[in-house]
Amino acid sequence: MAKALVSIVMPSYNQAAYLEKAIQSVLAQSYPSIEIIVIDAASTDGSKKIIERYSNEFAYWQSKKDRGQTDAINQGFERATGKYLAWLNADDQLLPEAVEQAVEYLEQHPETGLVYGQADYINASDKVIGEFPAAQTDYARLMKAYVHIPQQAAFWRADLWRELGPLDPEMFFAMDYDLWVRLAKVSEIKYLKRKWGQFRLHGDSKTMSNDYRAWEDMLRVHAREGGAWFSVMRLKYWLRLLARPFLGWRRRNVMRQVE
Repeated sequence: MAKALVSIVMPSYNQAAYLEKAIQSVLAQSYPSIEIIVIDAASTDGSKKIIERYSNEFAYWQSKKDRGQTDAINQGFERATGKYLAWLNADDQLLPEAVEQAVEYLEQHPETGLVYGQADYINASDKVIGEFPAAQTDYARLMKAYVHIPQQAAFWRADLWRELGPLDPEMFFAMDYDLWVRLAKVSEIKYLKRKWGQFRLHGDSKTMSNDYRAWEDMLRVHAREGGAWFSVMRLKYWLRLLARPFLGWRRRNVMRQVE
């Protein structure tokens, strides 16, 4: 019997230093039924040449200007034909059995809309420098900023995407959080303690340079969902602002590891 198709969208912009490794990590999957869709935003660093070299492996690819990462992801999923979906940023990587294990779980648990595993933090040289704090969450906890879902290790049902998508194009950073909230509101989300992804931290990554924007996006989702002004989410936000000097010092220490 034919295996369920998995569509993996790869948004890309000037990540030539890591793009080939990201592509190879998908091609190295133990699961055979995957379509790769690459949406590159007219990169100027040699990324297009890498994409062209692997073009026969892709269901679709393009290299032209878009309105940012969220728009690129939406464009990719417009072309996706798989039963299950995921996206992999061009500087991150999948571990070899990720897709196979995710599909196996989703096939056996039709009540689950999203399944996710663990991810390691890696630096620019592929060295593991930490572990993403993945943990089981749900809609109520997501609304309290208890996220703990590594986007690099998350897979969900295409029929739910068609019902709930696309991503909000105004989201700069927390478009994944927005999607997790939507999915958790209508279905079970499940954490499996298995290593599925690698989340790269480097000097040019959005996580290192703009993570405060994530909280602004998350608060927008919180408000949209009817969250109260006096809430755990807003308390965490204000505490982070107060702790900003310490967090900046800690980020500088992390930067020493990712260079």
